[in-house]
Amino acid sequence: MSDATESDEESATDRRHDRLARVATPGPRNSLFPWPDGKGRLRIMINYVVILVCRVSPSLPLKNWLLRRLGVTVGEGVAWGLESTPDVFWPELITVKDDAIVGYDATLLCHEFLQEEYRTGEVVVGERAMIGAGAIVLPGVEIGPDAQVAANSLVVEDVPAGETVAGVPAEPLGGDGSDDSGERAN
Repeated sequence: MSDATESDEESATDRRHDRLARVATPGPRNSLFPWPDGKGRLRIMINYVVILVCRVSPSLPLKNWLLRRLGVTVGEGVAWGLESTPDVFWPELITVKDDAIVGYDATLLCHEFLQEEYRTGEVVVGERAMIGAGAIVLPGVEIGPDAQVAANSLVVEDVPAGETVAGVPAEPLGGDGSDDSGERAN
């Protein structure tokens, strides 16, 4: 891998990690045990039940209305596929802009529980962006307008506007039909 590529990858990852809030959780166990200190048990139970209803409801207007009640910023014309899951702990950190699609069984995470800390960060899905079935988006990630995330991808860094990414971790797909000069092939 070239130094320029490594530098680009580091800066993209650093940007995501720089946007995360970190909460130390000292103690004898991992950071999942003290989660009630960060969010109340009742709030998480309500979030879980509402998101469970959203996961199985075929009604897009109902899903959008319910998710807005939890604090998710949902634009006009947003489509959530069946079984899609917004973050249960911090749904208010999610923004899905106009006409975006969150595919079947996709997950938007706004938290990471680690051994000695947990991290939270906003997830932003741009206008007309598409997240494929089974994809997972990590906290702090921004998906640009008209970007596409392929099915079953793990998005660990920002996706630029109009870019298509795939894989684990998700990386830009080549083969856009252009030659080395940037001209479109016929």
